[in-house]
Amino acid sequence: MDPVQEYIDAIAPGHRPLFDRVSGLILKEFPQARVALAYGMPTYEVETRRLHIGVWQHGVSIYGWGTDRDGGFSSRHPTLISGKATIRLRPPDMAAITDDELRALIRAALNP
Repeated sequence: MDPVQEYIDAIAPGHRPLFDRVSGLILKEFPQARVALAYGMPTYEVETRRLHIGVWQHGVSIYGWGTDRDGGFSSRHPTLISGKATIRLRPPDMAAITDDELRALIRAALNP
């Protein structure tokens, strides 16, 4: 079986919609993205750019973006930033973030 699909199938039902929302937006913006497991999580690659989407016990995290490539997301949502370049999104956070904001982050992170 495909390791990415195994990862997705193992996501807890409460977090699956969060993952599907972010993954779906990435694939709509970049249908050519290659998806593979890296660092144990689905990784979306466009040329040399990568964006990792991981699920943790409280929600979804986005890794691999740079502070200069986040479409202004970190300045608008500083409380969602954890560590060097991790965005942690819990269900209430996701409810307050528009698809346009996520798309801006995705485009900035993955545009070659």
